[in-house]
Amino acid sequence: MDLMTVIGLVAGVSTIYYVLAEGNILHLLLNPVAFVLVFGGTFSATLISYPWGTLKHIFAASRFMFIGRKHSDEDKQLLIEQMATLAEKARLQGADSLQSDAEQLNDPFLLYSIQMLVDGIEHDIIKDNMEKRLLYSHQHNQKINGVFRTMATFSPIFGLLGTLIGVVQVLRNLSDPSSMGPAMAIAITTTFYGIFAANFLFLPSAIKLGELNENETLRREIVAEGVLSISQGDLPIMVRKKLNAFLISYLREHEQSASQ
Repeated sequence: MDLMTVIGLVAGVSTIYYVLAEGNILHLLLNPVAFVLVFGGTFSATLISYPWGTLKHIFAASRFMFIGRKHSDEDKQLLIEQMATLAEKARLQGADSLQSDAEQLNDPFLLYSIQMLVDGIEHDIIKDNMEKRLLYSHQHNQKINGVFRTMATFSPIFGLLGTLIGVVQVLRNLSDPSSMGPAMAIAITTTFYGIFAANFLFLPSAIKLGELNENETLRREIVAEGVLSISQGDLPIMVRKKLNAFLISYLREHEQSASQ
């Protein structure tokens, strides 16, 4: 369970609820028409923008935000130690001995990579296959990230559309003051829903998924470097040194790019 996501959602909803309740306007913003216009319009525009092959992964990505995955420095070191242990076993008992370890792995990419070692695939082919899989996975995750950013763009626009509809209704019923209230309610609440959805739901989701994607890419690159080192027959101590050097270099480059 990713506590930061849960805590953020609870804190955000509680903050907005408190402000609306204190202003005694909570009941005014519970407008089903405005809700349908903003969220229905946003999801409809998203369906037009992306193929089903991309959209079908949205729910899994949303679930992954709450489940999360451990990406601390300690977890990276544990992964490096795991790769060194596999390297030691491969040198002592041969790559075939890793079959039993592969069957116990829960990481699909690590399983895929170790299985290539067990199958006796050549070093260059292993490298090429892992690079292609890494590139595909990274691009796929970026597409999912882009879907949430697109929804963050659409939702305020539909909020503005609802405001325009509400203003038109007001202008059409200037002679009937009793009908102006509901029309203005739609105008205001659609703007609220649009801004709320963009800045509290869709954009934070895109940022969170982007961060998870970067961490997952780093983890898989550590696996790839470790498997290539095992394929070359490196000693466990050399595997550790290579992976630690790779990790330090990656983090340094990431920090430099973030500061620019």
